[in-house]
Amino acid sequence: MPAWLAPLGQPAASRLWAWEQAQSDELLADVFGYHAVQLGWPQLQTLRHNRMPHRWQACAEFEWNENPNDGVESDLWLDSRAWPWPADSLDLVVLPHTLERSTDPHACLREVERVLIPEGQVLITGLNPLSTWGWRQSRGAPQPGPTLTLIGYRRLRDWLRLLGFEVHVSRFGGWTPPMGSERWMRRFGWMESAGERWWPILGGVYLLLATKRVPAGRLLPARTWRKVRSSAAATAPVARSDASSCRPFIEKDAVDTR
Repeated sequence: MPAWLAPLGQPAASRLWAWEQAQSDELLADVFGYHAVQLGWPQLQTLRHNRMPHRWQACAEFEWNENPNDGVESDLWLDSRAWPWPADSLDLVVLPHTLERSTDPHACLREVERVLIPEGQVLITGLNPLSTWGWRQSRGAPQPGPTLTLIGYRRLRDWLRLLGFEVHVSRFGGWTPPMGSERWMRRFGWMESAGERWWPILGGVYLLLATKRVPAGRLLPARTWRKVRSSAAATAPVARSDASSCRPFIEKDAVDTR
């Protein structure tokens, strides 16, 4: 379990990892593209079922003083506030609790908008401050490293909307109160189905899948234009000969022929 999840407790942290792994396997398996990046929490393999040819596991600056690998290889290290990729170069970005741990989550989200191609997608997960999990995480003992700043679900939706993203998948999980004993967590397992049905907004963890929309040209409604005939297609009058003037010559020619 990562050190920054220690206040949540081992049973709840294990459920958090299992839920996010299952959701990423389902949502990202068929996302089309060529370049995908996961920034943060390398133990969570969100891109393992994705079929893009180029996939990177990156670690951020807030993990430099930790031991985030835990047997997992990282492809690169970067600053979450300044990404090394050029604009419009990535098809998919995954941020598992990255915004909560970043020193400047606004700058990190702006970098995501910059590096994503039009119609590129971003998957973000975070602890819900309105839930018992968020309350336990914020009231826990301070952990070494940067402070975990929880971001509300609706606030994050507003940030994404301002940057031109369209959220098309929103999910919650984890309604059982975090307890130190696995046995007590199982006893209150009925709260999962009840919470999903009656108070989904109070789930311990939320997930957002959004698409970057870029304004483009729009076809105007059809308009009936006045039709003008082409001069080339117009009929031209033909000179008509007078039949009476031609009759004497015809009769004369007929007499001479006889």
